[in-house]
Amino acid sequence: MAWGLPSTTSLARFCQKLNRRKTLEEPTMETSLRRHLTTLDLTLLGVGGMVGFGLYVLTGTVAKWMAGPAMLVSFSVAAVASLLAALFYAELAVCVPLRGSAYLFTYVFMGELWAFLIGWIMLIQCLLGGSAMARVWSSYLDIIFSHRIQSFTEAHVGIWQLPVLAWYPDFLAAAIILLVLALASCGGRISSWFNHTFSAISLAIITFIIILGFVLARPHNWSTEEGGFAPFGFSGIMAGAATCFYSFVGFGAIAASSKETQNAKQAVPMALAISVGLVAGANILVSTVLTLMVPWHSLDPNLALADAFLQRGYSWAAFIVAAGAICAMSPLLLTIFLFVPRMVCAMAADGLFFQVFAHVHPRTQVPVVSLLVFGVLMAFLALLLDLQALVHFLSIGTLLVLTVLTTSIIILRFQKAPPSSSQGPGSPVGTEQASAPEPGQLRPALRPYLRFLGGCRPGATVAWALGVLLASAITLDGMLVFGDSALHLPPWGYTLLLLLSSATFLLSLLVLGAHQQQRRQDTFQVPMVPLTPALSILLNIFLMLHLSYLAWLYLSICLLTGKLHPESPGCLIQWPRRSWSFHGGMSR
Repeated sequence: MAWGLPSTTSLARFCQKLNRRKTLEEPTMETSLRRHLTTLDLTLLGVGGMVGFGLYVLTGTVAKWMAGPAMLVSFSVAAVASLLAALFYAELAVCVPLRGSAYLFTYVFMGELWAFLIGWIMLIQCLLGGSAMARVWSSYLDIIFSHRIQSFTEAHVGIWQLPVLAWYPDFLAAAIILLVLALASCGGRISSWFNHTFSAISLAIITFIIILGFVLARPHNWSTEEGGFAPFGFSGIMAGAATCFYSFVGFGAIAASSKETQNAKQAVPMALAISVGLVAGANILVSTVLTLMVPWHSLDPNLALADAFLQRGYSWAAFIVAAGAICAMSPLLLTIFLFVPRMVCAMAADGLFFQVFAHVHPRTQVPVVSLLVFGVLMAFLALLLDLQALVHFLSIGTLLVLTVLTTSIIILRFQKAPPSSSQGPGSPVGTEQASAPEPGQLRPALRPYLRFLGGCRPGATVAWALGVLLASAITLDGMLVFGDSALHLPPWGYTLLLLLSSATFLLSLLVLGAHQQQRRQDTFQVPMVPLTPALSILLNIFLMLHLSYLAWLYLSICLLTGKLHPESPGCLIQWPRRSWSFHGGMSR
């Protein structure tokens, strides 16, 4: 058989396959979810999903290796980026008929290829995040037993001195994951009780940490004799902000509950703002007292909060902190076990993952195969991998996922709403008046001045402007992060490239703003589009570029392994597909 270059027609079909989007059918009946959640309910839900990880997992690493006492500034920047991303997530959530995740939103608005990559990255992120939580759980429990567990393991198993791997196998962390796996398999009732009880205890202990920490504060620990407030400079603060970003990812629980919310248009954004603000405030206050109690360079990055109290001679307080860490990690770990198997099950049902993972137990409605396989894999990672290695890999994937979702907002606003038999809050996309100009076309008031753009078909100019916006944002951020010395450019060349990338970014933003958008009055929409998503994209890429080369290596390996997956849309292998309908079955 003669092999040659593929024809233009086959390439076009292949590209259409990669860009194929999930179509959402209008529900045949009104959703069965009762709208009973208030703003307070959503706020508590968001706080419970975000509080804990940043305090017990990230504070030590960021303080000792990235930002020092300026970690509180890192948390502030991360909170701003997270709030913007949360608002975009909320708008996408209210545009989809049923509950969904970033995987579903990407499939609907970006296409099949991006959906698979986002789902794959989220899967790896959850595996690593769950493993990190289990190791923190184990480390703080070891404090209560005066490090006897670690000493016993090192004496009988030995110490490893290999990159990425932990010093010793953490059998307790693996056992913790298997225990939570058993709890998750019992269903929602036990899980709900478990989550609310432990979250309440965790919040009370965080309040205790802040009060006692300020009592023990020593302002001298921020002096120049101890390294100063920002020993790693601006780049360290931004690297810390990129790492701290992962501590706010729990806001997805609020957006996913929008279908059960009274007056979701007002309650969802308000709950997002309040919950992110409260968690950011808690993180900033704990970061402040942590570096005021003891010098930042003396902290144990794995057990920072407990170690600070131990250094000050308050061992009883360290035991309370250890109990708080256990109570905070437990519901977060359980949430991962409830989310990951269902997302993998949805991917399998869509034909983007092995079909065996689509099996759901008929009585408990639990995706058994997904739960067991990824629970065992997570336990294996917690057994072997070092906590610091896990922490460095967590944020870059999350920033990439939310950058893609932010781009989806621009696509959603400038695309034409599909025809629907009924218009209302349950429609997949926005309603518009029949007399309004079609989204993606030039605004009527600007047509006399921009006639050279009027000949393009609706959406074509928007697509080109969006591509230029992304490219110029990457270039501009690269120039700002690396500078002329790292890029080996003369000063005039650096200045010229910086001005060109800035002008291109602003010009593409103006072109997008000159086109008609979808407008809805019945659901929440992020204000000032495309300005706000463009700024969010710029900030997210800026933070990603401050992460270490190891984080980028991890992301590259993650994407490469995803593309080697036999079910990946990038492969030319055909696989059976199920219906795209949402009628019945599990929510994606």
